[in-house]
Amino acid sequence: MRVEYPHMSTFRVGLFALSITACLTCPASAQGAREGTLAEKSQNPIGSLISVPFQNNMNFGVGTLDRTQNVTLFQPVAPIGLNPDWNLIVRPITPITYQPPLFRGDSSDFGIGDIQLQTYFVPKEFAPLPGGGFTWGVGPVLQADSATDPRLGTGKWAAGVGGVLFFAIKPFTYGALLNNIWSFAGDGNRANVNLMTLQPFINYNMKGGWYLTSSPVMTANWEATNENRFTIPLGGGFGRIFNVGKQPINAQIQAFSYADKPEGGPDWTLRTQWTFLFPK
Repeated sequence: MRVEYPHMSTFRVGLFALSITACLTCPASAQGAREGTLAEKSQNPIGSLISVPFQNNMNFGVGTLDRTQNVTLFQPVAPIGLNPDWNLIVRPITPITYQPPLFRGDSSDFGIGDIQLQTYFVPKEFAPLPGGGFTWGVGPVLQADSATDPRLGTGKWAAGVGGVLFFAIKPFTYGALLNNIWSFAGDGNRANVNLMTLQPFINYNMKGGWYLTSSPVMTANWEATNENRFTIPLGGGFGRIFNVGKQPINAQIQAFSYADKPEGGPDWTLRTQWTFLFPK
């Protein structure tokens, strides 16, 4: 689908960012102890908590025309109890992308990209550590050739394996997600996929549901040339756990610059995220 008014996407995302900022500064509910528990659970990507995040990434300075690309990720997380000792964490990620013109004479596109399904087998019990504990997960990853436009996806089906480590040592939570996928089917005229994704994260939890956070998404495209192989953002931001009525919400804002990036990659990124939490 062609986009006739590319600046409307930026306008809508700006409103989204302002709405998160407004909610971050609203009065907190009187649930201090519960907020602390929810903060830990919501920061655990393989925890036994149903969550529905909407993450928006505004990538500034993309392509030779220095345009703004917008990628919204819908990535719900659901735990499934397998037996008394193990959970299966299901984490589908659907990207919705506005792709601006990258060079003169190019057109813009808007649509769904390649949908990725991450699954992790996770022990139900935390392993104890002084001052806290840790958990881990490992499982298969599948990426579908689901893009609504060739420019928004790889044109390939891909699969691989992923792993997660999560530590909770108050007031910190930290860890990393790591996976690598390889293409096995799809358009024979498109480049093969051999992509590693690493997302380290650290959170410092404070009073009133507030926290400081950093969770850059780093990638290594092993099929690319050396100068275009790595994407390494650096940065962070802040967030807050609060209630809207009886509904717990986790909202955050982060900004990233780039230590390394492919040719035509963004100069910097503004990420806003709004997560609905459903504790048991």
